[in-house]
Amino acid sequence: MGGYKFVKAAGVFLSAIFLAGIFAACESSGQQKALSVRIAHFPNITHSQALVGRAGGQFQKALGDLASIEWKVFNAGPSEIEAFFAGEIDIGYIGPGPAINGYSKSGGELQIIAGATDAGAVLVSRRDLVISDVKELSGKRVAVPQFGNTQDLSLRNLLRENGLADSAKGGTVEIRQAENADIKTLLDAGEIDAALVPEPWGSRLINEVQANVVLDYNEVWREGKYTTAVVVARTEFLKDHPDIVERFLTAHVELTDYINKNQDAAKTAVNSQIEELTKKPLSQEVLNQAFNRLIITNDPQKQSVYEFVELSVDSGFLKQSPDTGNLFNLDILNKVLKEKGIYAQ
Repeated sequence: MGGYKFVKAAGVFLSAIFLAGIFAACESSGQQKALSVRIAHFPNITHSQALVGRAGGQFQKALGDLASIEWKVFNAGPSEIEAFFAGEIDIGYIGPGPAINGYSKSGGELQIIAGATDAGAVLVSRRDLVISDVKELSGKRVAVPQFGNTQDLSLRNLLRENGLADSAKGGTVEIRQAENADIKTLLDAGEIDAALVPEPWGSRLINEVQANVVLDYNEVWREGKYTTAVVVARTEFLKDHPDIVERFLTAHVELTDYINKNQDAAKTAVNSQIEELTKKPLSQEVLNQAFNRLIITNDPQKQSVYEFVELSVDSGFLKQSPDTGNLFNLDILNKVLKEKGIYAQ
């Protein structure tokens, strides 16, 4: 009888262990499926793939049961970079200037994994000031959205090419930093003479305060072959979750192709997201003009980024030139492109 009780107790014990193993496996599986991928973007047309993919659910569909997406919205590169440093973001759309700063300051803990948008910036002057040559900016007040950002570096390059410089460094051009919305107010009031801004603000300045185009998107720099937005990821996340990054980039590549082939539908999706996130949709005229100044792409325009690095150092935004050997990590992008028969970067 005692032997029977022992066998029965042993059976119960083993069953408990077996069930515990099943529950642990289920819990482990549940944890894997519950992985949350934090993806950052701006409510801006230069981050069109993010906006269209968020609206249509393409990114979540691509990730499937591997992970869920937690969207993070920012209005400026530095705040997004700080969130990366805090471990609050895994993948993000951002300008090359902040991406470079993030890579440099983190010692390579952030890498560029794809391109998103090229060009999309314009140099304008106030309505009553016609400027036909960049040299005429001498003695003028020119605004950019942020010191050290893509437009600021582009402006400083333009000045250097035309023998001009920032008045803060002994030159004759006063460079001011202001939010895009404030630039519109300042230009309209005549408190600044010109501005170099990204789309859709270039088109808004032209349409809403009758700004004059000094240099269009393909005249600002490198005939428009410069990156305005890239995709970055935490290096640790890349190493730990290459499968998720691959699925994300597959959706990114497919969205790039979709936007280029279906611009009207893409514009509608982008504008609906801008309205949802900012409560301020773009007018159709501004939307159309802005899209005409953008190049939606997967190509990160590596050479332009390297030149941005040089400009950042020359302008004093980086104390020294960082080792850019690991700034780009395009292995997964190239794998995706190769599988789709597209030329690798």
